Amino acid sequence: MSRRLLVEADGGSRGNPGPAGYGAVVRDAATGAVLAERAAGIGRATNNVAEYGGLIAGLTAALELDPAEVEVRMDSKLVVEQMSGRWQVKHPAMRPLAAEAQMLVRRLPRVRFSWIPRAQNAHADRLANEAMDAAARGDVWRPGGDSGPADAADAWLAEHEPTASLESAPSADLPVATPQNGWRDDPTAPPTTGLLLRHGQTELSVHKRFSGVGEQPLTAYGRRQAAAAADRLASSEATAVVASPLRRARETAELVAAALGVEVALEPGLRETDFGAWEGSTFAEVRQRWPRELDAWLADPAVAPPGGESFAQTTTRVRQARDRVLRTYGGQRVVLVSHVTPIKTLLRLALDAPATALYRMHLDLACLSEVQWFADGPSVVRSLNDTAHVPAE
Repeated sequence: MSRRLLVEADGGSRGNPGPAGYGAVVRDAATGAVLAERAAGIGRATNNVAEYGGLIAGLTAALELDPAEVEVRMDSKLVVEQMSGRWQVKHPAMRPLAAEAQMLVRRLPRVRFSWIPRAQNAHADRLANEAMDAAARGDVWRPGGDSGPADAADAWLAEHEPTASLESAPSADLPVATPQNGWRDDPTAPPTTGLLLRHGQTELSVHKRFSGVGEQPLTAYGRRQAAAAADRLASSEATAVVASPLRRARETAELVAAALGVEVALEPGLRETDFGAWEGSTFAEVRQRWPRELDAWLADPAVAPPGGESFAQTTTRVRQARDRVLRTYGGQRVVLVSHVTPIKTLLRLALDAPATALYRMHLDLACLSEVQWFADGPSVVRSLNDTAHVPAE
């Protein structure tokens, strides 16, 4: 049942810029009960970047709970005033963060922002500090204060050092994060173009089995598919190849990189969803052994397979991977070699589509899709599931 939620968010940096992290807690407004906690260390960043990280994490968690109304409470006057439309987002590096937060706001029925003193934001502040402490130990924050070995995909906004002015400015002529369509005649900067390539065939894909984080090699036909994609991309003017570290993606990426004369850069955030106990099973086998778990997984992107990872968790790390790519290769053409779920997620985020859009897209093996990300926030999907280059088996 829809209800009113409170989102308390915070972020901090030890050095400004320095080691940073964010925290967010979602409460039932009527009872005060904690419904969700989110936190992460984000590498080297400023206070402002970390605070926006907490806001985005809190809004994402609230969205998963289908609220009727959300009140966001933060002790950052800068973020509250910018998100309320009273102050401009002055620093160019901050605008994508504000735009992402505004996109989440537009997907919620009703959102308002309130400033609160730091003493009233202690829960979110504690989560942010726990995340920073865990990151300093080389761990990842877990709910309840537990932590485990860090994955490179959790280093959100590492080495990102924007600063933002606290000066107020009239907002009548410049609304915060005004949506744009990406078809401008005179863009302020060239877009970053992502050429999204799904890996070639494996034995698990032949038999339509769940294929997550297992190290599956390409079949002979899969290598032919990858080689054909490489031939097509040789004239794409791409300057980089970034790939999931899983073997099937690496093997595909290596052929593309050789055709372009570049090296493969591995990005852990582009790996496939971890399907846990379902790895290697067919859908029918999962239906027979885990009927209730499968129904719950299909109904809610926040639900994970037994021992695995939810689509909501996948979305978080894919978004972080996308942001790292944009910082590293801004304005360039980049081949991203990945898997079904991460590619669908990149497309869904570009379209600002709901989580259920994952179930409305089909991607063939070795297909190409194209997204353009503009420096001031908007993105455009130019193609999806292009298989013109894929040879017959």
